[in-house]
Amino acid sequence: MLRARSLAGGAVFLSALLLFLVEPMAARVLLPALGGSSAVWLTCLVFFQGVLLLGYLYADWLTKRLSVRRQELVHGALLALAVGMLGWEWRHPVDLSGAGAHPAATIFFALGAGVGLPFLLLSATSPLVQVWLAGREQGGVRFRLYALSNAGSLLALAAYPLLVEPGLTLSAQKAAWALGFVVFALVLAAGLGMSGSAAAVEEIAEESGRRASGWEKLLWFALPLAAAMQLAAVTGYLTQNIAAIPLLWVLPLGVYLVTLIVAFDAPRWYRRWHVLGLVLVFLVSLGYWITQTKLSLPIGIAVGMFLAEELVACYLCHAEVHAVRPKRRDEATSFYLHVAAGGAVGSAVIAIVCPLVFRANYDIALAFGATAVAGLLAMWRLGWPTRVVWAAAVVGMGMSLGAMHTAYHQNTMALIRNFYGPLRVEKSLFPPQAFTVRMLMNGSVEHGTQWFAPEFRQEPTTYYGRESGVGLALTNCCAGRPKRVGVIGLGVGTLAVYGQPGDWFRFYEINPAVEPMARGLFTYLKESKAQVSVGTGDARLLLAGEADSHYDVLVVDAFTGDAIPVHLLTREAMALYRRHLAEGGVLAFHVSNDYLDLPPAIALVAKDAGMAARVVHSAAQEERGVFQSTWVLVSANGELWNQPAIAKVAKEIKPVAGLRVWTDDYSSLLPVLKWLGK
Repeated sequence: MLRARSLAGGAVFLSALLLFLVEPMAARVLLPALGGSSAVWLTCLVFFQGVLLLGYLYADWLTKRLSVRRQELVHGALLALAVGMLGWEWRHPVDLSGAGAHPAATIFFALGAGVGLPFLLLSATSPLVQVWLAGREQGGVRFRLYALSNAGSLLALAAYPLLVEPGLTLSAQKAAWALGFVVFALVLAAGLGMSGSAAAVEEIAEESGRRASGWEKLLWFALPLAAAMQLAAVTGYLTQNIAAIPLLWVLPLGVYLVTLIVAFDAPRWYRRWHVLGLVLVFLVSLGYWITQTKLSLPIGIAVGMFLAEELVACYLCHAEVHAVRPKRRDEATSFYLHVAAGGAVGSAVIAIVCPLVFRANYDIALAFGATAVAGLLAMWRLGWPTRVVWAAAVVGMGMSLGAMHTAYHQNTMALIRNFYGPLRVEKSLFPPQAFTVRMLMNGSVEHGTQWFAPEFRQEPTTYYGRESGVGLALTNCCAGRPKRVGVIGLGVGTLAVYGQPGDWFRFYEINPAVEPMARGLFTYLKESKAQVSVGTGDARLLLAGEADSHYDVLVVDAFTGDAIPVHLLTREAMALYRRHLAEGGVLAFHVSNDYLDLPPAIALVAKDAGMAARVVHSAAQEERGVFQSTWVLVSANGELWNQPAIAKVAKEIKPVAGLRVWTDDYSSLLPVLKWLGK
């Protein structure tokens, strides 16, 4: 029996490990078609939560409708089918060329066709094994296996960015994962064959004990729903409003998994009143803080506070759901089904519903409110004093939501939200010499600013000043003749001010909501002296489908957010850029990023393509609205570096030990992370 338990535990652990290895790997496959937006990850999270629900639904149906022998036969047959499907999909991948038009639907279709069945079967493992093991031992359900499952998930979450991605190509990752799935299937099959034949446990004895009430089943759903909303909302809020730090999404998910492990493996640690007090303190303090859009804290403190809030809130939810777990093993799969349904609905509300319903990002306030409602439901039976406290928290979160609405609309000219995030155009009268200032914001990331005083109206601001790397490239590229310029990343169209009569500028922008704002609320595009066009979609896909453009300058400006579109910095991308460059043309990469040291990566891929790279740092000019910036210029034209204006500022790029050339099959941000940030 001990060996059977070990095999069962091994199967559960392996299933969770494989689940959380395939999630970032699958998201990595989708990035070239959908850009680097963190929304890709959140939508993947919704898909995986949904398939987890289907897996638990399958487990519930299997254990209640079929005999144990038939359960094993059906599950074994589906495992064999899943192995075959994996090999087919990776040899014949889904076409993602039209992904930009319907990104969420594309993600669901691609993941469903690629890893849907294997993921569903892995998801069903934990509840199935627990029921099968309980039936053999004629005992209660071993809910600690759920903690073991989440420990496997946590290990995979840490291993992927630290070990798997830096060490293996994407094709090698797929092959290793498929092999791991085969090993998992063999371990599970061996576990099913232990402790005698399945016929010995063909019929589980009639159980005694109280069945779960309707109220308890409501808690099975509501508490995980609030925890999933916390996970998705905190992830989005940190990456959009606090700091655009690559891989930051790992931390909220890690916190979420830790709370599941502790709640189900060490329930004796839970002290309801202590955790309740901490939750209320965080809800009140952060509920006020999120309404102060102009208030800022050091990044480390802000990130730490939101992660601490998520920790205590999710721990409260998961510990309370463990407290009302079923006492009968024939209700175990129903319990997991309710838990998965809550998780799927909670993540879908934040990642899918909110961007469709709201023009601004109210996710974090809604998640706080859901936590307060879940706490009210969980502790309703403790009496009126507790009910009043939680009811006050619910009202307070409603007030925070209203205050956020007011703050978002203050000094705001336009507000819109879609798959790629919330966009907001702010107006200001500061500084005085600007007359009027308009800024395009995506969360905390500024995508362009225009000063409307006559002397500044057609002057480049922010990272695009005339002394910046891109300013020097555009000014010195063509010796007075008309130039052809491509720009990946539209923003407010600032670079169009460099256009002169006879010039041609083409912008590439993945977010369809950006162009109407750039044309309607800013004047760079419509007042440019050059001919200007805008292509909507992922730049690589658009460039691949266009005839050679013979660009004198091709600007790549897409690396200031939290999820870096690495597919724009690979060997294959560089080959595409070279195809579209005129002879002697220049590539200008904008790499002003507080958390990534991208110049060495660009220098490597440039050298691999037979080109030279130099970095240009330029100072801020506050009196003109120009920021400090860093650009990397790449060219096969040796004469470029001898031009006086460029020669005096262009610097050699220092290599980074251990950094490899990025390709579509291999990349890792780990070697270029600035661990201390600013």
